[in-house]
Amino acid sequence: MYRKEQYLYKQGKAYKAVVRNYSQQDFEELISIQKESFPPPFPSELWWNEEQLSNHITLFPEGALCVEIDGKLAGSITGLLVKLDLNNIEHTWEEITDNGYIRNHDKDGDTLYIVDICVRPSYRSLDLGKLLMQSMYETVISLGAKRLLGGGRMPGFHKHSHEMNPEEYLEGVVKAEIRDPVISFLLRCGRTPLQIVSNYLEDEESHNYAALMEWKNPFIQ
Repeated sequence: MYRKEQYLYKQGKAYKAVVRNYSQQDFEELISIQKESFPPPFPSELWWNEEQLSNHITLFPEGALCVEIDGKLAGSITGLLVKLDLNNIEHTWEEITDNGYIRNHDKDGDTLYIVDICVRPSYRSLDLGKLLMQSMYETVISLGAKRLLGGGRMPGFHKHSHEMNPEEYLEGVVKAEIRDPVISFLLRCGRTPLQIVSNYLEDEESHNYAALMEWKNPFIQ
């Protein structure tokens, strides 16, 4: 199982971070983090529920990671293994993740697919999202998978949709001509875009588009 400890620094203060697999004892706090991160009018039925979390730790515990800061749970990241045909890669979030229940997890899959990443708002200035993503890269290497993949929302697209298509918007973000809150973050984490997918999830800001963002295992060519 996974455990990593390191110190983070902000404004001259040190914080001890521990990344580890989450367990049933963490469920209440994991749901609380979802509530804080996605407050109403975000639909409460889209927060994690205990059945989903139970599936995560039972079906693929290696893909269920959380981070503590000085002993307080501050965020989580969840994935599953899938087999993908990169020549026919169109899918929705609900299809690829089994709506977060990951009952389609394939222990022989070659791709670690990100289901969700969530950080408590009061801790976001510590770059915990990047720390969690790096921990998943290490999990990819440990499992011998080919890649990490996931769909990234493009919440800034609605501001530019009258003048460019989603592919042009993504290119502008990659070139640093446009800053997107999600895609720019994923690029800083080392992810690279594969393609745009339509109707990925219901998301007015992104016009339902998402960018599939990949990280390749550097030990598998």
